[in-house]
Amino acid sequence: MNKIPMSSPDLTDAERQAVADVMNTPMLSMGQYVKDFEQAFCDRTGAKHAIAVNSGTAGLHLCVRAAGIGEGDLVITTPFSFVASSNVMLFENAIPLFVDIDPKTGNIDTALIKDAIENTEKYLPRKGAKVDAKVKAILPVDVFGQPADMDPIMALAKEHNLSVIEDSCEALGAEYKNQPAGMLGDFGVFAFYPNKQMTTGEGGLVVSNNDEHADYMRAMRNQGRAPGDTWLTHTHLGFNYRLDEMSAALGAVQVSRLDEMLHKREQVANWYESALKNIEGVETQFIEKSTSKMSWFVYVVRFDKSINRDELAQQLIAKGVPVRPYFAPIHLQPYMVKQFGYRRGDFPVTEDLGNRSLALPFSGVMSKEQVMRVCETIAELI
Repeated sequence: MNKIPMSSPDLTDAERQAVADVMNTPMLSMGQYVKDFEQAFCDRTGAKHAIAVNSGTAGLHLCVRAAGIGEGDLVITTPFSFVASSNVMLFENAIPLFVDIDPKTGNIDTALIKDAIENTEKYLPRKGAKVDAKVKAILPVDVFGQPADMDPIMALAKEHNLSVIEDSCEALGAEYKNQPAGMLGDFGVFAFYPNKQMTTGEGGLVVSNNDEHADYMRAMRNQGRAPGDTWLTHTHLGFNYRLDEMSAALGAVQVSRLDEMLHKREQVANWYESALKNIEGVETQFIEKSTSKMSWFVYVVRFDKSINRDELAQQLIAKGVPVRPYFAPIHLQPYMVKQFGYRRGDFPVTEDLGNRSLALPFSGVMSKEQVMRVCETIAELI
């Protein structure tokens, strides 16, 4: 019996030819393909600026820099995410100020954001943050392809003069009340790792409508070389966060196929939903009414507390069904515990979902037969 892959990119001969075309030119970096890729994203999202970078993490880091977030500043965010959304603050010696999540969606709880702004001290970690530290920004994460509840977030940001960095690395193509994910905050960030809705191999991109922020991020991705600088002149202390031409060429074709690929992923998600909804003890993804378009990144289910998720995962793997716990709470990562003194019980909803959630094999190129095999194996083991 053929092994089911955890995830597979959706590639065609058009992508392969685009990469080959770059290889037949002398320009493998900082050329026209990156510009074309960025323009394709502007056309897709309606953004004024798109800044291609070599990872979603790099994009988030540039946003933190552009927003002026620095040492000791607080950024309200979620502990239910991939670690990069918090790490980019630590790079600048800023402090992620965690609040818990909505138990239905897994996205940040907006009521707790309000409370954290108004009663900051009670949300500070046990150590590692100053008592008089100020909240500088909010960084919501669009978990599993579903946008965070952005209206109250933006209202709070406006009221308290806070920047909003929208981590849409998992939500390309999603819509919140008919508005594209990533275009609701001051910055939006996407990522293109091979398990994402589209891929450039490695890579990411920032969207912004702010000219000053865009110029700064373009300079910072390119070793701090600002507009007007010569080849070996550097206005800023910057980074090498550039995206190469081969990745950009691949990405431009993927953008042109994005609607097709999103539809295929939705079909796979629908197969899962139909097959799993009647299995006792399995809870499928909840879609909030404000999500006018879901963009399926991974397919994550939750198991009843009576089911040992880890034992079931090992049994599934033994039967050729690869699965992953999703997510491991950020605040319980060893380096976070060491630096900030977090403990189990600090964010109970995050920890509960972290204990009960499991990502199933998922991609737009999965067959219905593969999905049925996964679901039948889960039903058999339960």
